[in-house]
Amino acid sequence: MKKFIISLVLTVILIGYHVPAYSQTINETDTELCDTLQYALINSLREPIDKAITEIYKNDKHAPEGLTWASYDTKILKIKQIYGVGGAYEITLKVNPYYRAHITYGEDVIVVRADGTLIDYEHLKTYPRVDFD
Repeated sequence: MKKFIISLVLTVILIGYHVPAYSQTINETDTELCDTLQYALINSLREPIDKAITEIYKNDKHAPEGLTWASYDTKILKIKQIYGVGGAYEITLKVNPYYRAHITYGEDVIVVRADGTLIDYEHLKTYPRVDFD
């Protein structure tokens, strides 16, 4: 009988002091891992982005030699799922090509498929070229 009463008292105490657990949703896009994955995705698309930049600036007689771009300065504007879950994805990027010591020369929107296919590109803006002689 004594064991039963002790068990009953312990059960009542444990149930009576039940504290509900509250959790807060974490926005995963604000984490460092998300930034790392973003840069990894952008770097995996380097070849079609390079191709688009070459095409955009090939007829620009003022374009400096050696235009390049940086993944940390590239923004993902949109990821469009084409054929449903697990299908192909179109990624829209805003790229700022630069020359020399990161002197921005232009602003471009480039659309690529996740498999590395260049879909479309649009030149938005050209900045004045700065020459240091």
